[in-house]
Amino acid sequence: MADALSIVIAQLNPTVGDLDRNVDALLALWREAATAHADLVVAPELYVAGYPPEDLVMRPAFQAEVRDRVERLARLTSAGGPAILVGAPWKAEDGRLYNAALLVHDGKIAALQFKHDLPNYTVFDEKRVFAAGPLPPPIGFKGAKLGVLICEDLWSPPVAAALKKAGAELLIAINASPFDARQQKDRLAAVTARVKETRLPFLYVNQVGAQDELVFDGDSFVLNADGAVALRALAFRTDKVLTRWHKAAGKWSCAAGAVAAHAPDPQPLYQALVLGLRDYLNKNGFRGVVLGFSGGIDSGLSAAIAVDAIGPDNVHCVLLPSEFTSNESFADAEACASNLGAPLVTIPIHPAVDAFQRMLKGVFANRQADVTEENVQARARAVTLMALSNKFGYLLLTTGNKSELAVGYATIYGDMAGGFSVLKDVYKTDVYRLARWRNAHLPEGGLGPAGQVIPDNMLTKAPTAELKHGQKDSDSLPPYDVLDDILRGLVEEELPVATVVEHGHVLATVLKVEALLYAGEHKRRQGAPGVRVTRRAFGRDRRYPITNRFREGPDLVRR
Repeated sequence: MADALSIVIAQLNPTVGDLDRNVDALLALWREAATAHADLVVAPELYVAGYPPEDLVMRPAFQAEVRDRVERLARLTSAGGPAILVGAPWKAEDGRLYNAALLVHDGKIAALQFKHDLPNYTVFDEKRVFAAGPLPPPIGFKGAKLGVLICEDLWSPPVAAALKKAGAELLIAINASPFDARQQKDRLAAVTARVKETRLPFLYVNQVGAQDELVFDGDSFVLNADGAVALRALAFRTDKVLTRWHKAAGKWSCAAGAVAAHAPDPQPLYQALVLGLRDYLNKNGFRGVVLGFSGGIDSGLSAAIAVDAIGPDNVHCVLLPSEFTSNESFADAEACASNLGAPLVTIPIHPAVDAFQRMLKGVFANRQADVTEENVQARARAVTLMALSNKFGYLLLTTGNKSELAVGYATIYGDMAGGFSVLKDVYKTDVYRLARWRNAHLPEGGLGPAGQVIPDNMLTKAPTAELKHGQKDSDSLPPYDVLDDILRGLVEEELPVATVVEHGHVLATVLKVEALLYAGEHKRRQGAPGVRVTRRAFGRDRRYPITNRFREGPDLVRR
């Protein structure tokens, strides 16, 4: 029996539906692994199709094309080289569709296993499209008994326990595990728990890259049976790691290798935003981005992330001043664009606003100016920016943050208009943290300049929409540190209003935020997609009814 194995972690970045590109990238790595005399290459969950394929996976033509690519992989192994363990959707003989792990070796599909535990929460809807497989047996490979788990299978004990009971000697999990601010710690804790329960070593392989709103951070690693981290791949980058395994006294262990460090907060959050935007643009064929550049912190940070993602020449900043735009905003916008090296153009909107006012003058006769006139300005900006997007083929970025989106402090068809929202899942207080971090650090792989890119004044001045004279966000909203803490309680943790009040907030303020949160659902439904970095992102995670009369407030007041 073999007492040594070499296994390559293939931390790759698939694109949903780009089957040939996905397979070709895997084969390029496979050929490198062959020159290193590796025994096995392990690719992520559903890699051939890309993850998550959503309802695309139910199309018979798509299923057939995926099967064809897996069979192609199998044929190519007939001439030798490492085996490949890869994920793909698979229609079985029983007529049902499964999330499968396939071992291809010696010209054939040598083993086939189906995911047992299908997630159906937050961003996951796998029970919608897949059937659950039985508890799996180990897979025999070169004298070793491999216990293969598919992502969710590792997050609770049953699958690992069944594999251990059936004689597995080494656990391997293929994953498409999205990033959020806690995920790196939580996935390590989950794998550590399975290692402790089974007393088996564990190889964890995760995909990297972004698909629509989801970002995958890689972070593949190996734990030996004692729970120690033997090695860890780079986060937020494609990576390949050759792991060397030896069996002694009937137990497998992995030789120590490089252990990439987990970066301190908020660096992973910034990296996720950059990767999420970069992949969305590249995978959808956009040449660049255009964004409204107000001189505020949100547009400044959005531009910085875009510059780091695709380079300053591809980020087109547009200042759209009105009669309410201050000289301070002009100066801050110009300074920030200059710091970033991004082009800035100025297009005043007063001709369009004046035209709308003349057009509406008759029907608005005898009515006082109100938020309607403010929204006309925001929508004039949106029309202008969309014209630039259409004319030059740039993706229009919206620049609003999660705090504003949560309480509806945004203009539908105005500043919410666009193709992608970089800060959609980033609270305002985190916007400031990220801006300060970026001024002090150039992220690895970032294409922007080092040094301060966000002017100090953008970080210190009072936030304002500048849609009327003297306007400040604080006129309509609680201070952002208060607002964000309330929102985290109501949104992230789904806490009762009474519990949020117990955390030190004024009841009337919490009730106001709750009312605004529910009232803004119709806006969020029509908002642009954006990078998901928390566990309760609007859209994929938190799906509330638009028509919703439930409120906790009245009962609390009566008590």
